[in-house]
Amino acid sequence: MVTEKRWINPLDAMFLWGESVETKMHVASLMPFTPPEGSGPEFLSELYEEILAAPVASPWNLRLTHPHVLRHPGQAWKVDDRFDIDYHVRRSALPSPGDERELGIVVSRLHSHQLDFTRPPWEVHLIEGLEGGRFALYTKVHHSLVDGYSAVRIQAKSMSKDPSDRDMPFFFSVSPSGPRKRTTPEEEPERVSLPTRAVRTATAPARAAVRLGGTLASTGLGTAKAVAGVELGSRAEGSELVAPGQAPRTILNARCGRNRRLATQQVELDRIRAVAKAAGGTVNDVVMAMCGGALRRYLLERDELPRKPLVAFLPVNIRPSGDTGGGNRVGATLASLATDREDARERLEAVISSTTSAKGQMTDLSQLGVLAYSGYLLGPGGLQVLSAMTGTSLPVPTSFNLCISNLPGPQTTHYLRGARLEAIYPMSIPVHGMALNITVESYDGHLDFGFIGCRDAVPSLQRVAVYAGDELELLEEAYAVG
Repeated sequence: MVTEKRWINPLDAMFLWGESVETKMHVASLMPFTPPEGSGPEFLSELYEEILAAPVASPWNLRLTHPHVLRHPGQAWKVDDRFDIDYHVRRSALPSPGDERELGIVVSRLHSHQLDFTRPPWEVHLIEGLEGGRFALYTKVHHSLVDGYSAVRIQAKSMSKDPSDRDMPFFFSVSPSGPRKRTTPEEEPERVSLPTRAVRTATAPARAAVRLGGTLASTGLGTAKAVAGVELGSRAEGSELVAPGQAPRTILNARCGRNRRLATQQVELDRIRAVAKAAGGTVNDVVMAMCGGALRRYLLERDELPRKPLVAFLPVNIRPSGDTGGGNRVGATLASLATDREDARERLEAVISSTTSAKGQMTDLSQLGVLAYSGYLLGPGGLQVLSAMTGTSLPVPTSFNLCISNLPGPQTTHYLRGARLEAIYPMSIPVHGMALNITVESYDGHLDFGFIGCRDAVPSLQRVAVYAGDELELLEEAYAVG
């Protein structure tokens, strides 16, 4: 058996440092299926038994070396020599009538539970009892083990485009392909003693600041120009460019409780593309305008809409060409949701202006430059997280109100042992100071929205999902498409 340890890099370790009962750092997906035509009640039992008998590949067989001290300076992954597939794969059923509401309630509860770090941090739940004989898979994995980009690719590899194919591996039998990232001295404990690693961990913030300065210098004037550009450009009259600290404080920036709520929405991708083409923007611009309009209505109902527009934190994939996944490789930018605009068309135009300006700041940056620039944008957000976590009322600047991310999923119909995959609803991470996280994933001609929020800070979350669909209709009317 392989006993090599895989040392955790600083970016992955951030998700272990952030883990708590109230800020659970796992991501998930909800996938409803239609069973094969003519299949009987034994189909799910046979599928469950087949899953239990499947082989497990790395990283799905890895557990932490120090599961009870997540911030341990010697933290690493190692093969779990007592791996128990029965623990990770579970079967459950919905109460009658097995509709989407019942499914959402069950999955919301599952997403509210922490993973067990004494085992490889992932679970898959086979949920039966949906109307029409349908079933669903809910899978969750800690963000330190696999990032969203890798998870989507692995997920696609575990299903087939052929409904008659019965030989595709399950997701936990698939490893991220591609060359393994070369480790740094800090990631090689055979060469670095534990006391030395402890010192390095304790001095990480100071060293991070030094590295940031070195990065800015080594990547030339590009990053410095981007920082100066956003600081100056955001102050220009009529500009939609967003700098750190410019977001309004809202109910979305509250402290998170331990419970989560899931809401979903599905729309045809061609509808969004038609609006994007008519407006001269992108699919992501339309998604942001839909979310902005939905949140405007939601906050208005609660008399909580700020005068300043909400700001979204947008993850940016910075993997080099040929890197197919494993670990976290992500930058970020900020953009306005134009929630101060009542008119749907004006709101989309403002969003396009904001995202175009934001992307323009990053056009000529290297991968290191993007990371440094992302650190500048998101760094001040640590204060709003700390303020929400401690419940202080200090006038701390707010840099973002929520996260909106877009994952490229498979564009053709996929099957699991002949069962047709209906949708892929991604589920991400709310944290203190950012109690709502919206992720969309494209699949088979539509976009699937996963709204995950703190149950206490963002009540009646399903209304936001419904309003997002209504906002697309308003945009279609505004641009005379559809």
